[in-house]
Amino acid sequence: MQVSVETTQGLERRLTITVPADSIDSAVKSRLQQLAKTQRINGFRPGKVPVSVIQKRYGQAVRQEVAGDVMQQNFYQAIVQEKITPAGMPKFELTKDEHGQDLEFVASFEVYPEVEVEGVDEIEVEQPKVEITDADLDNMMETLQKQHASWQEVDRAAQDQDRVVIDFVGKIDGEEFDGGKAEDFSLELGKGRMIPGFEEPLVGAKAGDDVTVEVAFPEDYHAEALKGKDAVFDVHVKKVEGQELPEVNEEFAKLFGIEEGGIDALKDEVRKNMQRELDQTLKAKVKEDVIAKLLEKNELDVPQALIDQEIEALREQAKQRFSQQGGGQNMPELPAELFTDNAKRRVSIGLLLGEIIKVNELKADEDKVNALIETSASAYEDPQEVIEYYQNNEELMQQMKNVALEEQAIEWVLEKAKTQEVTKAFDEVMNKQA
Repeated sequence: MQVSVETTQGLERRLTITVPADSIDSAVKSRLQQLAKTQRINGFRPGKVPVSVIQKRYGQAVRQEVAGDVMQQNFYQAIVQEKITPAGMPKFELTKDEHGQDLEFVASFEVYPEVEVEGVDEIEVEQPKVEITDADLDNMMETLQKQHASWQEVDRAAQDQDRVVIDFVGKIDGEEFDGGKAEDFSLELGKGRMIPGFEEPLVGAKAGDDVTVEVAFPEDYHAEALKGKDAVFDVHVKKVEGQELPEVNEEFAKLFGIEEGGIDALKDEVRKNMQRELDQTLKAKVKEDVIAKLLEKNELDVPQALIDQEIEALREQAKQRFSQQGGGQNMPELPAELFTDNAKRRVSIGLLLGEIIKVNELKADEDKVNALIETSASAYEDPQEVIEYYQNNEELMQQMKNVALEEQAIEWVLEKAKTQEVTKAFDEVMNKQA
């Protein structure tokens, strides 16, 4: 086997491989002889068909099969010999294939870029310091109350966060339009469910009032016929309802599975959940900051083959999400362009963190892996059951080891980078994240 390597452009490589004629012809002959033992042809007894007859009938197809196998086998021998690591599958082109002559083919593919992580000591990263205050806890308890609130009809003007029951008819240039009419429609004011400008005129209205609402449909509105159009809605207010919050007592605590300890136990549980979510949010924020700065300092030439693989993975994830929301098999094939930028970024991140892990010979820390599993399990009713499920599932354990390794790579960067501790409020961090 003779091999020549050519760099065609960037990460693209072109191998020209020549395989001696003897090895091809002998492989073809051997396969034809095997066929002669199994093929049934009129005029010949089973197993007694002459190879010359098999050659005439199947020779071309057999040679194509042998050539395909030979290209695969010799390609892998060649990349080992030349110490080349392909990124993605090669494309084969058979350039010479004649009986009695050497077989020649070309394999085109991309290779992984040479990655050298630079500028780590120049990276500046903010590390937020956040404490959960009693006021933060009170706000969360109020949020839980609102989630379990009931609605009661009130005899007053509608306020922000009230709910109104309305009939409405929408018109454009004096004509009603499809989808612009409803009866007994419940609308919670301040949630922004309707197009901009619809809810505000209803604040201050009472049951029995008629309100004229003038709005403009956004330019990016989903209905083509309504994009950018001015509309007038005649709205009749039938009811105004206010929220009635449940009393914070032992019965309220039981709504959240707290059977003993009452409100104090509920507050302890809520604070633990807030702390867990805060820790995860801060970790994610710092990680994203580190990754963004790494990408700024290290622009990579990324193999298109890896980008294409990542696009397919993202496309499949989108399809699964759509299915979970009831889309099923009706989801159209999403164009690759939707995922290209994100796919390239993810591949770049993987290459950079992978290089950090390799160069520093990082191994998944067992304590970190266990801590990650325990954190994940703590959100479930029976954490120990979840922990044991992870421990008995090799694939899930490997995923957690990969997450741990990624975190260790981020920690390595943080040790080298310039970090600045910044005090922030819980609400500021969590609302910004949301």
